[in-house]
Amino acid sequence: MTRAALTGVVLAATLAAGLTGCGEDDPFAAYCDEVTAQQEPLSEALAQGGPTALIDALPSFRALQDAAPDDIADDWDLLVGRIETLVGALDAAGVDPASYDRDQPPSDLSAEDRTAIDAAAGELSAPATRAALDNVQQQARDVCKTPLSL
Repeated sequence: MTRAALTGVVLAATLAAGLTGCGEDDPFAAYCDEVTAQQEPLSEALAQGGPTALIDALPSFRALQDAAPDDIADDWDLLVGRIETLVGALDAAGVDPASYDRDQPPSDLSAEDRTAIDAAAGELSAPATRAALDNVQQQARDVCKTPLSL
């Protein structure tokens, strides 16, 4: 074997070993670990249903958002952002999410606060939010082999 050929083989082997080493640092591993860790708290928060289910799930959603790989980060940002907007609107109005009834709002609720709450709730049920929710669930099933059960 010539010196050039031997150098080429050694270089190729070195590069392959380096690339294999990079592959071992799975960018999805931390996210999948978080999906597994949040599966039970999410199930508990969402199983109760009701008007505060997504708000109750917000700590788990934030943990998943923080661990999300780049290809799903925008979906988590949208989902968490929309829930936080609703929480902010309810807080600003001084309204308890568990007892708020859109059809019979508190008598002292201003029209401005009601509009803000309605707008935030509308964005939470918008097609883009539903698509983001579908995407994060699909990612968990496909990549992590773990359903989020949302």
